[in-house]
Amino acid sequence: MSARRSRKGWIIAVIILLLAGAGATAFMLLSRTDKGIGDSRLGTVDRGDIARSVVATGKVEPMTKVEIKSKANGIIKELKVEVGDIVIPGQVLAELDKENLEARVREVKAAMMSAESNLKAAMAQLEKNKVEAQGPDVPFTKRNYERAGKLLEEGVLPQQSFDDSRSAYEQALNRQNVAKAQLSVSEAKVTQARAEVAQAQAAADRAGEELNYATVRSPIHGMVLSRDVELGSPVSSILNMGSAATLVMVLGDISQVYVRGKVDEADIGVVRMGQPSRIKVETFKDKTFEGKVTQISPLGVDKDNVVTFEVKVSINNPGGELRANMTANAEIVLEEHKGILLVPESAILYDAQRNASVEIPDLSKPKGRERISIKTGISNGTRTEVLQGLNEGQKVILQ
Repeated sequence: MSARRSRKGWIIAVIILLLAGAGATAFMLLSRTDKGIGDSRLGTVDRGDIARSVVATGKVEPMTKVEIKSKANGIIKELKVEVGDIVIPGQVLAELDKENLEARVREVKAAMMSAESNLKAAMAQLEKNKVEAQGPDVPFTKRNYERAGKLLEEGVLPQQSFDDSRSAYEQALNRQNVAKAQLSVSEAKVTQARAEVAQAQAAADRAGEELNYATVRSPIHGMVLSRDVELGSPVSSILNMGSAATLVMVLGDISQVYVRGKVDEADIGVVRMGQPSRIKVETFKDKTFEGKVTQISPLGVDKDNVVTFEVKVSINNPGGELRANMTANAEIVLEEHKGILLVPESAILYDAQRNASVEIPDLSKPKGRERISIKTGISNGTRTEVLQGLNEGQKVILQ
């Protein structure tokens, strides 16, 4: 009986010790929760650069981009350039089959030669009519006729000779009158022949132009961005089809490119012309390209109840690293400070009046932390500039 009571006493003592240990552990954990702050919840005040900016996301586009379409109908016979080639103004890009066009040129040249011959004949006839209209033989036949009349009166000239001289005079007058009547007709024929020559010349010029159009040339200095036809492809003329004409290739000057992005209406009010920009693309993740704002759209676009404004950021690209249609983020720098104190944004507390403060570790305080007021500057959403209240290297509690 005594041994059983002794065993019970030991068991109760062990239970009491276990409960005491659990209580002490719980107290330590509670105290640690209140005062001990883990490293994951601490940030550091450090020195660095910060910029307040607006990001416009869009595609890289050449400053100058030209769609090349042919002015002539035909079949692609030769392609002189490949995608990525650099071309200069006037360089031949493609040749169309010229067989039909050359035949047309020969045809209109023959027609023009015929029109010129008709003009020469009409002008010769006009000159002849002009001479006849002046009646060069009328005075001579008239004198003969008058002399014959006097001789007939004197009885020294036979009647037949007088009649012959009168007939000659009348015929000369008749030829003169006919020539005068034909003069206007001859002038009209010359005018018509001149018009036919001009028409034939215009047709020849047009045929020559169409033949020249079969050679497609570059209008700019740039790069071949795309080639949309192959050998043997049919090509329709832009003069006939307009915008529906066959696209031969696309050229662009990529020494100057731009990003056309969209900026939310909440930020567009602080974007200004000429503001510097930093451009990042996926292809060059560790490289930043410099640019500036060169255009701000005055008209917003409403999509899904969100209004955005288009902004154009121009970029110098002398090395040609940026290519057309690359996705880019253009960070438009509104304000930038360098070498200043920075604190994590998540450490800052704001009261109802937007006064800023932070909590710093302090084990002497009941909760192991102390709140102090600070004065802040610009923020980029991740870190905030500290103007007053903190020192470099100081620890702050992340909220």
